Amino acid sequence: MTEIFHYTFMQNALIAGILVSFAAGIVGSLIVVNRLVFLTGGIAHSSYGGIGMALYFGLPIFLGASLFSIGAALLIAVLTFRRRHRSDTYIGLIWAVGMAIGVIFTDLTPGYNTDLMSYLFGSILAVSREDLWFMGLLLLLVLLTVHRWYRPILAMSYDAEYAELRGIPTRRFYTLILILSALTVVVAIKVVGLILVIALMTIPTHIAERSTRTFYAMMIFSGLLASLFTLAGLMLSYAYDLSSGASIILVAAAGLGLFEAGRTLIAGRS
Repeated sequence: MTEIFHYTFMQNALIAGILVSFAAGIVGSLIVVNRLVFLTGGIAHSSYGGIGMALYFGLPIFLGASLFSIGAALLIAVLTFRRRHRSDTYIGLIWAVGMAIGVIFTDLTPGYNTDLMSYLFGSILAVSREDLWFMGLLLLLVLLTVHRWYRPILAMSYDAEYAELRGIPTRRFYTLILILSALTVVVAIKVVGLILVIALMTIPTHIAERSTRTFYAMMIFSGLLASLFTLAGLMLSYAYDLSSGASIILVAAAGLGLFEAGRTLIAGRS
């Protein structure tokens, strides 16, 4: 099985999987702890608007999706920071409008877009060297951001009201987390697609959250788990000629099932 990594496209896929997995593990920890999974789901699906516009205007897909997703993240941050109880309405609206914009611009694009399904369900085997640079820069940005503002982000994540009383600009960090989520979603689309991206950002994080005692350890362990699931799913898809994105998520779901079964068994014996 190891001979498959002699191919350049498989080497690129492996590197992309590791880079995106660690970014998804770290940012996924932020969105799970801050209860922003639904908001990030809205950003993920609205990013399709950026994909459609990029196709129409002939722009790089990552650029169009990134700019559109950042815009959606900023809009969500403004609308939901003080109105979390009404966030589902705003998210549903942005989710639907973003998808609709993407569909319209795709329809207006001359010719048939054969790669369209890859944005919905992922195409990790088609990752290029330019994509790897983008993914690497994103991971570096995530690492630098978390390292620079680890303590205020930690304080806001576990007690936003107390953090605000201590003078921490919670609105700024709330917006920052959503922007990082938007960028991570964009690069993860290449790996598992926008429909499955939230699973990659939450399944490893859920396991890590229940297996570690510190937020720092949770982020690292989540990244390692996401990398393991991605590698296993990649090899499974290659061996049985399956969709890589779906295979990665099914492996992650199986890992979660085994984890929960193990916890239940241990709890029953004790």
